Amino acid sequence: MNFMDPNNRFNLANSITFANVACGVIAMYFVTQHMFLPAIVIAWIAGGLDILDGKMARKYNLSTEFGVQLDSFGDFLSFVIMPAFLLFYSLNLTNGFTILIIGTIFIYYIISGLRRLVEFNLKTDAGSVDKFFTGVPTPLGAILLWVLYLIHSFNIISSPWIIAILAGTVAWSLNSKIKIPHP
Repeated sequence: MNFMDPNNRFNLANSITFANVACGVIAMYFVTQHMFLPAIVIAWIAGGLDILDGKMARKYNLSTEFGVQLDSFGDFLSFVIMPAFLLFYSLNLTNGFTILIIGTIFIYYIISGLRRLVEFNLKTDAGSVDKFFTGVPTPLGAILLWVLYLIHSFNIISSPWIIAILAGTVAWSLNSKIKIPHP
């Protein structure tokens, strides 16, 4: 098996992306067990892997359409679903109506993240990097949700309603016209 062959589905860059996916799944397991700190640590490792896979793909000319799609699936799991689950679970909601309404806001976040990733894939070519993102990239959206988690955890903002409204604002920003420089 040649890890430097772009046509190998398990080339170096794609293998790193698969590790990102594995981290996202493991982090979600920790969230369901209310083990938020290990979930965040694993999610940050996923973030590092997300940066590394792109750098390896460009450095070793491993960028393919398969890799672009795979990277977005990894981003969806690690930077959209996982942080939304983390923040939602950490709110410890008990009232059925509150769970329904705030849950709907987090579903909106997940749909917004998915839409952003699909739009990104439709507009990008394998191996190309634009100078700016249009809309907040999903890894930055995840960081913003983690900040909301910290703000709530330290009782800076204790209201789950305010946290949910702020999460909804982040969801909106994912598909906004805001320009974010590409690192």
